[in-house]
Amino acid sequence: MAEAGVKKAFYRSLYFQVIMGICIGIALGVFFPGKDGLAAQMKPFGDAFIKMIKMIIAPIIFCTVVVGIAKMGDMGKVGRVGLKAMLYFWTMTLLALAIGLVVVNFYQPGAGMNLDVSTMDMSAVEKYAGSAKKLSTIDFILNIIPTNVVDAFAKGEILQVLFFSIFFGLALSALGEKAKTVTKFIDEFGKGLFKVVHYIMFFAPMGAFGAMAYVVGAHGVSSLQQLMYLMAGVYTTCFLFIFVVLWAVCRMAGFSLWRYLCFIKEEILLVLGTSSSESALPRMMAKMEVAGCNRSVVGLTLPMGYSFNLDGTCIYLTMAAVFLAQATNTPLTLSDELYMMGILLLTSKGAAAVTGGGFITLAATLGSLHTIPIASIAVLLGVDRFMSEARAITNLIGNGVATIVVAKWEGALDTEAMNRAFSGKNEQAEDSPEEIIDGEAVPVVIHADKG
Repeated sequence: MAEAGVKKAFYRSLYFQVIMGICIGIALGVFFPGKDGLAAQMKPFGDAFIKMIKMIIAPIIFCTVVVGIAKMGDMGKVGRVGLKAMLYFWTMTLLALAIGLVVVNFYQPGAGMNLDVSTMDMSAVEKYAGSAKKLSTIDFILNIIPTNVVDAFAKGEILQVLFFSIFFGLALSALGEKAKTVTKFIDEFGKGLFKVVHYIMFFAPMGAFGAMAYVVGAHGVSSLQQLMYLMAGVYTTCFLFIFVVLWAVCRMAGFSLWRYLCFIKEEILLVLGTSSSESALPRMMAKMEVAGCNRSVVGLTLPMGYSFNLDGTCIYLTMAAVFLAQATNTPLTLSDELYMMGILLLTSKGAAAVTGGGFITLAATLGSLHTIPIASIAVLLGVDRFMSEARAITNLIGNGVATIVVAKWEGALDTEAMNRAFSGKNEQAEDSPEEIIDGEAVPVVIHADKG
């Protein structure tokens, strides 16, 4: 552990190590390409790191939510936080869909491709089209309720774990002093879990290396050329969403977007290397508490955002659908596009609930439109992985902003703590649990829980 006031060597920071892992992975993919090449064989490193992170997410959410609600004392606050979070999520989803729709119509990345769907291999998309038929709003809502608690934890279903955790936290809160011992045990258990996250982070550079080497090596840079316009459009739109929409939100909420991005730079790089926003969830929960957000707000808003606030995914889905219409010369009227936005407003909420959720949601949307051929999504299979970084990073940044905004709405944001965190001037509070972030000891909770 670094002593107070002593700065660590730059090469020992997670930030530098993850960058190096990404760069080495890209280089290996360029020099040793092919699906059976050396670079592609590095995939297990990335898979192993993601699995280690996923194994810890469910128990961390459980401990954070249960302790936060149990110490809250006000059951009505849970409902208020949930409603405010959902209001924010729906607003941001609508804005993301609208921006994606405007940009893709102006940019027209698919114009002139003249794709002939009759020559495409439908078998490549059959599994997504089949799953899309099962994707409905009713099924998604019912899926939030776990068959049993053990099953929810075993499968790592975030919403199901969150659902049970809220009820268990409310039960402990209602029992009051009788459940004090249980609450304290879960709290201490949670501190141990965050220490496990600290150990897992030692493998982050290797995970980023393996994931990036596989993507570049297996798919190859040449596979990007035909669809480069769509990729550029998605990245540009995500950039605009972050630095225009989220910048405006941050400004209205009274904090700097740039300082916030600097505060979570390690998490952004982690997501860039692994293409999974889940890989940064445990650290984001710790960092949002360090940034002054009440634990109960963090525990509710951040996990909910991973299913209900997928801004980057919404941008991609809108642009991909219209891109396929342009590429297959399928005319879309304004009413068609508005109808598509309405469908995506609902189906995008289930995009994170299943494997390959983005493609399944896209297939469900195309199936509902009955105009754009579903088989056309086969053209996206080879390059989807290269756009997942933009989606995942936008989702990560958007969920962090959402947590701070909801905390401020609820009067559960320690502004002084946030300013200290964003300026890099965290001071360790006495008797507070520690979590290693940025290589220095900082408290996981540096403010009292507020009602």
